[in-house]
Amino acid sequence: MTSQNTSYLFFTGKGGVGKTSLASANAVKLADEGNKVLLVSTDPASNLQDVLESPVHEKVSEINGVSNLFAININPEVSAQEYRKRVTEPLHEILPEAEINKMNEELSGACTTEIASFDEFSRFISGEHGDDTFDVIIFDTAPTGHTLRLLELPAAWASFSEENPDGASCLGSTSALKSSQERYNKVVATLRDASQTTFYLVARAEQASLKEAARTSEELNELGLKNQELLVNGVFKSLDASDTFAQKMETLAQNQLNSIPEKLQKLPLQTYPLLPYNVLGIQKLRSLLNRDLQEQLVTDAATFEEWDHGLNGIDRLVDELTDKQDHGLIMTMGKGGVGKTIAASAIAVMIARKGFEVHLTTTDPAAHVQDFISQLDGLPDKMTIDRIDPKLETQRYTDKVLSQKGKNMDEQGRKLLLEDLKSPCTEEVAVFHAFSKAIQQAKRKFVVIDTAPTGHTLLLLDTAGSYHREVMRNTGMDPSKIKTPYMALQDPELSKVILVSLPETTPMREAATLQEDLKRAGIHPYAWVVNQNLSMQADIKDPLLKSRALAEGEVIQSIGKNLTKKLYGIPFIPEEKLLPAVLDFYAEAQIIQSN
Repeated sequence: MTSQNTSYLFFTGKGGVGKTSLASANAVKLADEGNKVLLVSTDPASNLQDVLESPVHEKVSEINGVSNLFAININPEVSAQEYRKRVTEPLHEILPEAEINKMNEELSGACTTEIASFDEFSRFISGEHGDDTFDVIIFDTAPTGHTLRLLELPAAWASFSEENPDGASCLGSTSALKSSQERYNKVVATLRDASQTTFYLVARAEQASLKEAARTSEELNELGLKNQELLVNGVFKSLDASDTFAQKMETLAQNQLNSIPEKLQKLPLQTYPLLPYNVLGIQKLRSLLNRDLQEQLVTDAATFEEWDHGLNGIDRLVDELTDKQDHGLIMTMGKGGVGKTIAASAIAVMIARKGFEVHLTTTDPAAHVQDFISQLDGLPDKMTIDRIDPKLETQRYTDKVLSQKGKNMDEQGRKLLLEDLKSPCTEEVAVFHAFSKAIQQAKRKFVVIDTAPTGHTLLLLDTAGSYHREVMRNTGMDPSKIKTPYMALQDPELSKVILVSLPETTPMREAATLQEDLKRAGIHPYAWVVNQNLSMQADIKDPLLKSRALAEGEVIQSIGKNLTKKLYGIPFIPEEKLLPAVLDFYAEAQIIQSN
């Protein structure tokens, strides 16, 4: 149990580490103890409903099976719609309908969605969301980059509105922001008050996850959010001393715990075990914080001798991608923490080793691509790597706009233009411009993009769609001769979207939801990759690992039957240098097959 003594609890960290499970388990525990608890999800890819096994809506509702527990999911699109209404409604009697329509168009971008989500979220802390009062409010936050973006917005918009009082942005007039400024200031003060707010950094006993937690801790500290604790989830302890694979897994986890980054070492630390079952439903949520209940729920896997995963490796996927083609865009997409980066890195290296020119890049703010690539002795011939750095791209974009639009302006005009470019929306536009360049490269070589977590990805694609609509509406060119980035993403010959999941129910459902969102945008995923498959390892004896491997079969079968005809796998490999180990796994598999 976390050491809860504040009214506001934030669970944050890299996607896929168990934020929702731990937030929900603590919410159930506190409610069981007699507290009136509200659980709020601010994650665009929320799976609260799956974890609680109870309906969760955009309005506060009671959770089945637990007295005093309530939950709400802040839907970004609903929040944006309500925000637009609040901004434009007071202006209907002042401005003509054409101006109102123009403002609504301006308020339909990705940046508006983020500020609207924060606007909604802030009402729970300021006490403006309703008449109900709660003893504790728990926030199951979005993946780290998105969370930090939300927390930075109050200060960013405060600065923008103060320095540009008569200006406008993609949110419309700054006067709309000023009306909320008092609330935002109150919210920021509450977040910084250690007697009111605690931040729980959730991680796995893995180098990348702990590194991400350290980065999060540092950035939270810079924002003045210093009351932090570290929660390490899914720590494995072997039940079979003769299982060398299990022993290696346990040793690797322990080594990571013994080498926690220095920036995290002063934080209070709690660990939670890897369980042989998915933490779904109230009873299993209670077990996460109750060792006696865990023992009752552990499946006896001692009689399970073997299983058939039925998965082809991603080496087969690479063969298909490069068959009769020497260029194209390959994008790995999915919820944060499912393994998009290792999938993208391995695919890029395999393509390069086949002799093709390939460029690997990432739009993920966490940017773990370089961590994996640095594990290799060197880059293959014909392979290049970089990252789309939001801050660097913003500076480049700002400089470009100033040189083009500002070259004939006087000093006052350039100053106003620069102030306008300080709007947080500028970063979204700048990243999109860099993303567009990557798409252009894919017309002459392979470009593999490790995308950001699902929420960021959808915001990026929304920006692509907005850009597409703007070009088609304003250009005088023949539409048949125009190919915008959005159209490139819809072209199955040029672009291949690879959805990455884990062999677990919740990540599978989240990837399925993303697939439906993409299809509605005219983008049809090419294949699925299931990462971290214990069932791809043949010699497991440990009963806990065997139980998890057996459970994977049902998920894998469901994906292959209902969601995709092209399904590939990456095994779970307990090695610190993961990328070389994954590449060696497939190389050894090919040797075995050839013999």
